[in-house]
Amino acid sequence: MLCELEDLGMSRAARNPIVVPAGVEVNISGHEVKVKGVKGSLHFAANSAVAIVKNADVISFTPCEGVEIADAVAGTVRALIKNMITGVTKGFEKKLVLKGVGFKASLQGKALVLMLGFSHPIKYAIPAGITIEVPTQTDLVIKGVDKQLVGQVAAELRAFRPPEPYKGKGVRYENEVVVMKEGKKK
Repeated sequence: MLCELEDLGMSRAARNPIVVPAGVEVNISGHEVKVKGVKGSLHFAANSAVAIVKNADVISFTPCEGVEIADAVAGTVRALIKNMITGVTKGFEKKLVLKGVGFKASLQGKALVLMLGFSHPIKYAIPAGITIEVPTQTDLVIKGVDKQLVGQVAAELRAFRPPEPYKGKGVRYENEVVVMKEGKKK
């Protein structure tokens, strides 16, 4: 059987070491990981169930013996550190589209102002580490080095007016497919 042939321990993701690219500085002290690159710096407190070892420009992960969740957490820790390295080198971005009559966005200082069909404009304070661009009145580009924070800001903006299923009006991700419902028939 296939299950008997595989090692059911550490995940396949955790087995792959991370090669640190040139221009990125990674400091590991205990379970504290700090990554510094051209776009910024990030830090992360890893789970103590995973041992992180850096040799030259290669980071490897080993689950600690006797800890029940160590195998499961090792792949997650590797993915988070890989995302940190990608963030400080390339950065992350999410694109949102406003669909609806009169829906528009604009920047006022460190705030994003959204007109989403309510009786009042919505003012959203842009968090530190995030930049929002408004190329057109109905397009938003959210950029940052922290993948989780970029996704969180995009989700908060979408939550102000999620796309509704009858006309498709609302805030949606760039390539999001909204399943439309058929309206009432006479």
